[in-house]
Amino acid sequence: MTLSQAEPVVIPAAPIRTPRRRRDRRPLNAAAPSHRGDARLAWILISPAMVGFLVFAVYPTLRGIYLSFTDFRLLTPPQWIGVQNFVDLFHDDTFWASLLVTVYFVIIAVILTLTVSLLTAAVLHRVTNSTVLRGLIILPFLISAVVAATVWSWMLDTQLGIVNVIIEQFGGHGVRFLTSREWAIPSLAAIHVWKNMGYTSIIIFAGLQTIPPSIYEAGRIDGASEPKMFFRLTLPLLRPILALVVVLNVIGAFQVFDIVSVATKGGPANASNVLQMYIYQKAFGQFDFGYASAMSLALFVILIVITFAQMRLLRASESDNA
Repeated sequence: MTLSQAEPVVIPAAPIRTPRRRRDRRPLNAAAPSHRGDARLAWILISPAMVGFLVFAVYPTLRGIYLSFTDFRLLTPPQWIGVQNFVDLFHDDTFWASLLVTVYFVIIAVILTLTVSLLTAAVLHRVTNSTVLRGLIILPFLISAVVAATVWSWMLDTQLGIVNVIIEQFGGHGVRFLTSREWAIPSLAAIHVWKNMGYTSIIIFAGLQTIPPSIYEAGRIDGASEPKMFFRLTLPLLRPILALVVVLNVIGAFQVFDIVSVATKGGPANASNVLQMYIYQKAFGQFDFGYASAMSLALFVILIVITFAQMRLLRASESDNA
């Protein structure tokens, strides 16, 4: 056979190997010898936090609930009186007046905080990416509330405050921000907003970053303006974050104390005597710790009811992001 008549040599193709599927890993067996000491190690690691939680949270809470059913005047042992403190609370006009003042403060503070924080977060998300600006916005939250209240008390002073000096420079008259019944609560709410809007803005800003950019691109293609996209796209998609922010701000505003204590001390004429201030006066001014504990427990129940109602009404676990 000649070379030209030789049959062509066929080289068989290498078989294509398909990757084997990995077998599902079995769940860890806690009873296995290699994991026998894990539970003990876990309890050792979390024991410092558990001790702190029990000593500084659980025990004071249980002790306060017990004292709310007693007559405790600090120098005498507590005497069990049942629900008498709550009966007195129901007929206490000062308690209801303080609660109304607190609700007034909460409404102003929460609305202003949400409005300013939402606009600030939207500007940070849509206009600028400056990390320096984000740091400056959250800076007031890092300042002590006592320091913030002291500085703003000087700035809002009727005669020497720089705010009134600026108002008079523009031809206006000085405003008694912290010494008049009309301006006391709005002024305290403004201080509260300045103090907390940075933290709220960062939370909302983090929620804005979870929205896919393709949604805004589709809105621009459809010819939607920025305000329209804000109300039709941003707000519905931010519902879970906004619900969380509302709950946190309502709880924080109901618990306001240090700003009021430093700036107005509940005055003038109890115009800013919020519920926390009244509880403090009863406990450390009149040493009636049993009655003060009853008011604290009532405030605790009020906050629980408000929180569950807000979560229910705002549908906090739902979003319009399909």
